[in-house]
Amino acid sequence: MLLRLNVADRRPLHEQVAGAIRRAIAEGECAPGDRLPPARDLSQALGVNVNTVLRGLRALRDEGVLEFRRGRGVTVARGADERSALLDRLRDVVADAARLGYGKDDVIDMIRGIP
Repeated sequence: MLLRLNVADRRPLHEQVAGAIRRAIAEGECAPGDRLPPARDLSQALGVNVNTVLRGLRALRDEGVLEFRRGRGVTVARGADERSALLDRLRDVVADAARLGYGKDDVIDMIRGIP
């Protein structure tokens, strides 16, 4: 898995790590059931602290994209490719809405209004 962080990105590093893994899953580099490299290896490859990587991995676990299993490491969850792609699109929608002056609650109200 080849991950890269964008040095011009203003988001916190753990969010960038999570985003890079999401992209790898959405683009098919990692499939459901695949095991991710250890956090230490990812941190060295990305040039960030291992705790930063762990924070990004935990965020993805909380989103249902990754599964943590004792003795088996971190694996990509079933349906993660579709979920990851959807989450990326939703983040883009929220970012576009923010540029137009809408908040998350406004976006949620818009979604509820869609038949």
